Amino acid sequence: MKVTVFDYGSGNVHSAVRALAQAGADVSLTSDPGEAMSAAGLVVPGVGAFDTVVKRLRALRGDRFIERRLACGLPVLGICVGLQVLFEASEEHGSREPGLNQFPGTVTKLPSEIVPHMGWSTVETAPGSKLFAGIENERFYFVHSYGVQTDPAQDADDHFAPPAISWASHGGRFVAAIEQGPLSAVQFHPEKSGEAGLRLLRNWLSTLKG
Repeated sequence: MKVTVFDYGSGNVHSAVRALAQAGADVSLTSDPGEAMSAAGLVVPGVGAFDTVVKRLRALRGDRFIERRLACGLPVLGICVGLQVLFEASEEHGSREPGLNQFPGTVTKLPSEIVPHMGWSTVETAPGSKLFAGIENERFYFVHSYGVQTDPAQDADDHFAPPAISWASHGGRFVAAIEQGPLSAVQFHPEKSGEAGLRLLRNWLSTLKG
């Protein structure tokens, strides 16, 4: 199954490439929009500040072909800040930076005296989740100081089935994963989450069509 990891200059993408290959994908790393559009699955990683990630994505037209893929029912998986940029906006660094607006909600600082949230945490998985099938009680590796703390399902468009939301906690609840049709995203790093992370990637790969 052909999977492309979109390389737009955000963090160490090679660990995601290695994990996807280990999970069974025929994986490539590219910044070419045409290749990203044609793959059976597209992975959008993200490390660092929200505003930097979203600006780099837009500079390479990532927002446009993500929108086109979703309109065509082609799967997209966001990882870490790759989840956050799918929401309306972020308040990181005291300003409001617009996101890709695929989901309602704003990224805000976690309400904990200890940030970043760094380490292993359990996830309260959504009923019927495809990503977490068979790994509902596992722990995953997080590294972040910001997250979406409101429920995207409450403000979802009534014309579509509401997204499946999985949660984790660090000072308060935040969105650990979201799934809606061809679009999925996780706040944690599956590529750093051992066998549970590989199983999640295999679950996602199993939803792809050749």
